[in-house]
Amino acid sequence: MIQTIVRGDEAGRGRLMSRLFARSVGIDSELLANVSNIIEDVRRRGDVALIDYAQRFDHVRMSIGELRVSNETLKHTAASVSEQVLDAIHEAIVNVRTFHERQVEQSWSFSTNQQSVLGQRITPIEAVGLYVPGGTAAYPSSVIMNVVPAQVAGVERIVVTTPPETVKRNPAVAAALIELGVQEVYAVGGAQAIASLAFGTETIRPVDKITGPGNKYVAAAKKLVFGVVGIDSIAGPSEVVIVADDSARADFVAADILAQAEHGEDASSILVTTSERLATEVAAEVVRQSATLPRRTIVEASLNNYGAIVLVRDLGEAVSLVNELAPEHVELLTTENDELESRIKHAGAIFIGEHSPEAVGDYFAGPNHVLPTGRTARFSSALGVYDFQKRTSLIRYSQQQMSSASSSIVALAEAEGLQAHANSALIRTRKQ
Repeated sequence: MIQTIVRGDEAGRGRLMSRLFARSVGIDSELLANVSNIIEDVRRRGDVALIDYAQRFDHVRMSIGELRVSNETLKHTAASVSEQVLDAIHEAIVNVRTFHERQVEQSWSFSTNQQSVLGQRITPIEAVGLYVPGGTAAYPSSVIMNVVPAQVAGVERIVVTTPPETVKRNPAVAAALIELGVQEVYAVGGAQAIASLAFGTETIRPVDKITGPGNKYVAAAKKLVFGVVGIDSIAGPSEVVIVADDSARADFVAADILAQAEHGEDASSILVTTSERLATEVAAEVVRQSATLPRRTIVEASLNNYGAIVLVRDLGEAVSLVNELAPEHVELLTTENDELESRIKHAGAIFIGEHSPEAVGDYFAGPNHVLPTGRTARFSSALGVYDFQKRTSLIRYSQQQMSSASSSIVALAEAEGLQAHANSALIRTRKQ
């Protein structure tokens, strides 16, 4: 079910990287072309296109009046959620809000020689669109992880889109929306949802930025609308790399591999270990534990295509491989966790110790679960409050400071061949 790669040479490592890189949305030209057509169709036909795509892709017949999910529908649906789930949603919101409140940036300024004031003003983005996946699984946790940092940032208009039937099939999504006080929710999924948020339709007013994970069509659409609106990232399939030595429990490792694999057929679960014994036991545990999983077919496809157990000489080699993979999630289950954590340069989130599985971050701990995937952790970070805030530079020069700086400004402007720039400085130094 899960492939074992003995990483004794560059060939094995290269094959692994090639398999994982093949999942990248950015290199799938056919996908991008198809999504581009959907976006253009939504721009041209608006609500009618959304209704057509709901029937074509989601197999749901709906009217234009049903695109917006009413607050009454959300409340009615949420009423069926158990008290235990409601309590868990509430507690998760508290944890996520507590963590994200520490991320809020403040405006600042400083003076140089009393002749100029420079600064940075922090303001919230006015309108954001938050995508909540549906499909084979629906995620109330994604509601929390998107909405809370936007609220903490002070965003005035928060719009949620999620595929038709998501709310009906998973009332916990409705419960999370009600608990967070979200008022604008649309039953639109896929690339067409991203297009509607970016360009607007008769029913949906456009937003300034789009965040949230989704399938490859959503990721491709976000890539294509970037520049018209802001985006958080182009999220690819989910992934975990578990670094473990002989001290790790095989049943824990196998459970975490399976938890990642059930996200989807293109999810990736990789164990990197120094222990041949652990590798053998984990492979057997994966087979045993997966036998009773409701999403077993998805799990098996994921592990067959993108799962691996990689044997390495030592933990230093394990860290090197992690940094090369730059994965979304890293779990450390070794006797040297703290030392290893300090050496990992590229990861969306690091889970340290045998009692910190990825699931605690997915749902409950507080840090955001919208994370960089597909090696983008080399240059990007988890979704946070800063994704919903803007930074505006403030520059105030006195006449004296301008006179002092003008010669340098002129020199640089003329070096670039921009005489009008130079003149705009010189005109302020001439006697009136």
